[in-house]
Amino acid sequence: MSKSVPTLSLKDFTRGDAASKAAFSDALMRSLQDYGFFILKDHGISTDLLGRAYEQAVAAFQLPRDVKRGYQAGLRGYIAFGIEHAKDSDVPDLKEFWQIGHQPHPEAPADEPFPPNAFPDKELPDFKPTFLSLFDALNETGVTLLRALAPKLGLAEQHFDPLVRFGTSILRVIHYPPLRPDEDPKAVRAAAHEDINFLTIMVAAKGAGLELLERDGTWLPVETEPTNLIVDSGDMLARMTNGVIPATTHRVVNPAGPNVDRFSMPFFMHPTLRTSLKVIPSCLGGGAAYPETTAGEYLDERLRAIGLKT
Repeated sequence: MSKSVPTLSLKDFTRGDAASKAAFSDALMRSLQDYGFFILKDHGISTDLLGRAYEQAVAAFQLPRDVKRGYQAGLRGYIAFGIEHAKDSDVPDLKEFWQIGHQPHPEAPADEPFPPNAFPDKELPDFKPTFLSLFDALNETGVTLLRALAPKLGLAEQHFDPLVRFGTSILRVIHYPPLRPDEDPKAVRAAAHEDINFLTIMVAAKGAGLELLERDGTWLPVETEPTNLIVDSGDMLARMTNGVIPATTHRVVNPAGPNVDRFSMPFFMHPTLRTSLKVIPSCLGGGAAYPETTAGEYLDERLRAIGLKT
């Protein structure tokens, strides 16, 4: 029998009784420790919104190159093909993407910078409202998942709420175009890497290719229905838990079948820049495995390592 990433139902936590909530938290913790990933169904994000998001994504990446480049805005807006690469890799990933962060909000911390987003309002007036709605929905899903996880770490259920509700989270809308005949043979759609953040919540991609590295060193495909979400844990959570919850290496391989476009939409849930990544007391064990740092310092270091900052 082939292995697969566990599937969890968020309704067990949001609508279940105390026993169901506890069972969900147990399964969440076990999935992250064993795989670093899980599939999430019954998450409450409408299939209509997910469908509209993919329609807008296809339309955005079909815009002329010079139009797309007009929406480059640092770490927001359009990021061109061939810029980002995996840490310790000198070959760019085969992708272009659009990055969307929090809009200014009166309840956000005054010292938390929210750089302006860049939306193609003139060409695609539905792009902005669609992706702001998806951003908010995924952000709330992340808050809920961290509430389910917190008690397993000896923390109050809402411990993470103030850290992430207005953090530096990013919704990244990615386009992997068909491979060209002259492509660098070492280049892949997304080279093996670990995510930087607390949790990544990804709308199931249009097209196969996502694989995780199992604890025994083998690669396991991660696939599910297009209405489900795929969740994985990142380096910041690994640091705070002293490796109790590891950050799992994963990649997006080049197509083995038809050479077609692939689209995906990962939401990278980050805390505020000032958040300390100091090890949680329940995970300290024999001592901290990582030097203490802040989320802002660590994010800056990693963005430089992958070519998004100089």
